[in-house]
Amino acid sequence: MTQLRSHPRLVRKLQDALGDQLCIALDDPTVVEIMLNPDGKLFIERLGHGIAPAGEMTAATAEIVIGSVAHALNSEADDEQPIISGELPIGGHRFEGLLPPVVGGPTFTIRRRASRLIPLADYVSGRVMTAAQADIIRNAVASKLNIVISGGTGSGKTTLANAVIAEIADTAPEDRLLVLEDTAEIQCGGDNVVALHTSDTVDMARLLKSTMRLRPDRIIVGEVRDGAALTLLKAWNTGHPGGVATIHANSAESALRRLEQLTAEASQQPMQDVIGEAVDLIVSIERTPKGRIVRDVLHVESFSSGRYQIESYAQKDRAHVA
Repeated sequence: MTQLRSHPRLVRKLQDALGDQLCIALDDPTVVEIMLNPDGKLFIERLGHGIAPAGEMTAATAEIVIGSVAHALNSEADDEQPIISGELPIGGHRFEGLLPPVVGGPTFTIRRRASRLIPLADYVSGRVMTAAQADIIRNAVASKLNIVISGGTGSGKTTLANAVIAEIADTAPEDRLLVLEDTAEIQCGGDNVVALHTSDTVDMARLLKSTMRLRPDRIIVGEVRDGAALTLLKAWNTGHPGGVATIHANSAESALRRLEQLTAEASQQPMQDVIGEAVDLIVSIERTPKGRIVRDVLHVESFSSGRYQIESYAQKDRAHVA
């Protein structure tokens, strides 16, 4: 009860520390990320405009921001726990804060949650993907194929995943969707949705095992980062097709190698056969100076004769905006 009563006061304290400029930025749908560097310099990244300076913040104020977020997460920020990760109590945006000694001065980034769901049709009209690529994704959703969305930092993986999940909600509204994340970023408008989040004591692998007992039709993972990849692939292979996951990789083919690395964390045996059987489609999105683009859509048939049997639907280089 004390935590519930103190929450509004905590939010006000955090808003005061962030200041009007950053609070306004958190309400701005064009803002992607807010960054504070150890030297006190602030930067804001906006869609279509890149990263621009946004003034400065004192170390004392930055410590208040990080400490307030830690408090909201029922944690402490100090020399012993200098890294705070979780959801900002304002808007549920993703927060990463660091204190000395791991950095020279208080540092944080706030990855703003997408406020607007961008449908696949808008990706086509905005020339982020071709109509053919969109049709492949729609057919994959309708056929209950497993889709992996790959990209680098800030490439728009989660926003694209939201578009694919919206297609699932439209195509198969009766399906029960289990959404697993470290922080809440996936937007899902389905009627039968269960969202689960990891914690300090419950990791993604444990969530996935529990998910199998929650009668899922489709399993969606916000980002695959560790050996839990193997648990997910096995789940997709054992009667739960039609899932979606994102992975940090700079190309569609490198996403397969990344999956090999992650599954190796949980098994000494090579898992290419499991990957080749579980993954049906890889959609690779990247951020370029001209905007975001779906560079490749890769259909994975299987792993045989020592290599993945794949078919690529790459986007030809052309002018585009995002």
